[in-house]
Amino acid sequence: MAQGTSGVRAALTHGWAYDFTQRLLGGARTRRWIQREYIRARPGERVLDVGCGTGDILSVLPDVDYVGFDVNERYIARAKARWGLRGQFFARHIDRNAIESLGTFDLILATGLLHHLEDDEANALFETLAGALRLNARIITVDGCYVERQNPIARFIITRDLGKNVRTPEGYARLARRSLTDVHGWIIHRAWIPYTYWIMRAGTAPRRGRERVCERRLW
Repeated sequence: MAQGTSGVRAALTHGWAYDFTQRLLGGARTRRWIQREYIRARPGERVLDVGCGTGDILSVLPDVDYVGFDVNERYIARAKARWGLRGQFFARHIDRNAIESLGTFDLILATGLLHHLEDDEANALFETLAGALRLNARIITVDGCYVERQNPIARFIITRDLGKNVRTPEGYARLARRSLTDVHGWIIHRAWIPYTYWIMRAGTAPRRGRERVCERRLW
């Protein structure tokens, strides 16, 4: 896992600093929008959140059966203190043993995770997660990305991210296709505090037509 953890980046490994930065960058508004437009979690679904951070996504999800994993023990401690019985939280890597003990899921989230992983790590993750999907379930990923004619401020911010494996949209999709089908995605340009997201949806259902890549501009 390639990740910068010096200077300001080191502070972000603390749960309180992570939450503060998310609020400063409009994280709550972004989470509401992503849930409404792309995640679309429904009440009663089983949800696995890989790289869950402090569990902030729970603030916009309905009543779901939530399981969160993160390797940062400080994040998980803060998540447990904040959310209590709303979810199960584990401070460890997700692997086949963990998946087998937990069963299958309707929805798997990996928001802000792939750009922290090397290609072989991401390939192994998708292979593991593919085995945890129920029929017609989906995986949703959200990461910063590089695209042509990108806002230079957005590119600058993305290059300073903790994760050191930011890719193009095609680079992310290529990783998913090794284990999953029906891969689609959206390039999102945020204007306020410029940023470029790649939001990807993938599952094990038969591929429905040609893969789609849509582009949108956001507030």
